[in-house]
Amino acid sequence: MQPRSEDQPSEPPTPREHPEGPGVAPAGPDAATNRGVPATPDGSASAAPEADANRGAPAAGAARSVRAWAVLLGVVVFGLVTDLWSKAWAFANVAGAPVVVDRADVLRFTPQLRGLIPYHDPMVVIPRLLNFTLVLNPGAVFGVGAGKRVFFILFTLLAIAVALWVFAKWTRPGDRAAHVGLGLLVSGGLGNLYDRVAFGCVRDFIHPLPGVRLPFGLRWPGGSPDVWPYVSNVADLYLLIGIGMLLVYSWRRPEPDDPRGSGEAPTPAAS
Repeated sequence: MQPRSEDQPSEPPTPREHPEGPGVAPAGPDAATNRGVPATPDGSASAAPEADANRGAPAAGAARSVRAWAVLLGVVVFGLVTDLWSKAWAFANVAGAPVVVDRADVLRFTPQLRGLIPYHDPMVVIPRLLNFTLVLNPGAVFGVGAGKRVFFILFTLLAIAVALWVFAKWTRPGDRAAHVGLGLLVSGGLGNLYDRVAFGCVRDFIHPLPGVRLPFGLRWPGGSPDVWPYVSNVADLYLLIGIGMLLVYSWRRPEPDDPRGSGEAPTPAAS
């Protein structure tokens, strides 16, 4: 065998296969750069491009948030229980003797239901500010649509479904005020829905501003001179408060890419 001279070029070294397999770039400071991702001083890939890409994406809806569901359902249960309890208490105590509402009688005498409530003096809670008096309402809020029970049952079911859709798709996990407002809407709707199904009408007893007259001798279309001639219940109160909260929320709602409404901390910008 002829010895190799010093001037003879040496054979090129055989490339070593990377443990991850052929065609895989070796790990190291240049690995992130080879992949088209900026590298940090320790050689790891920077997450800035991914954060920048997600920054403009819409925040996830509240449907996947356990805490958001807990707020919504907690308000619904609280509102429904307090509404039904207040109606039961009022019809057991306000008239001096318990007043039993029979569904068959309600359906037979609708829309003239005054005869089903015995005459009684109002219970004065706060003089000239709040009275309790029993009324059976065959319609909706303010007595509108008397006798259209089936229509209001279907309308209430549709409204509850829309409220749940708004919660799942329109609100975000951190929108606590909106979740409380929607919970009040759902609880108010369920409270009056229960009355329409169980009794054929809605039990009302709250009369605000009793005896306070309209100025200049004015009267409502029905002939009443009172500032507020309507009798309502706790469910109606929850409906009005819920609508008000949602109106304020829609006015002050952050933009879709604003992290304040997502319930998550904002991603710091890469330096």
